[in-house]
Amino acid sequence: MGSDRRAADSGMVTAETAVGLPALVLLAAMLTWGVVAAGAQIRCVDAARVGARAAARGDADALAQAVAAAPRGAKVAIDLDATTARATVEAPCPGPGRLADLLSVRLTAAAVGAREDVPSEEVGRMTGGQ
Repeated sequence: MGSDRRAADSGMVTAETAVGLPALVLLAAMLTWGVVAAGAQIRCVDAARVGARAAARGDADALAQAVAAAPRGAKVAIDLDATTARATVEAPCPGPGRLADLLSVRLTAAAVGAREDVPSEEVGRMTGGQ
């Protein structure tokens, strides 16, 4: 009686493993992709900060500095107005493997800095201050 039961259960662990293992592999791939996407988002934020700071200081190579700090394939834009410098970074983050089209996301970050290359009395006149 005991040996009959063991014979009936002998393939059960194999079947459970065959179902569970691909799910665990998919979970691990998704978690890894999440970490990669989070790292790319942090790089976008850093690139926007670097670009806004350099543009606010009046550096001629502000765009190049931001591009160097951005993830691969990112689009960087720097806009200057009378008192501020704004850097915007957009980067694609494709999903893993065959799910790239389905799970791809677009990461964005922006940073704004007060311009330091504009004299303070000129800023006061432009903004209507004293």
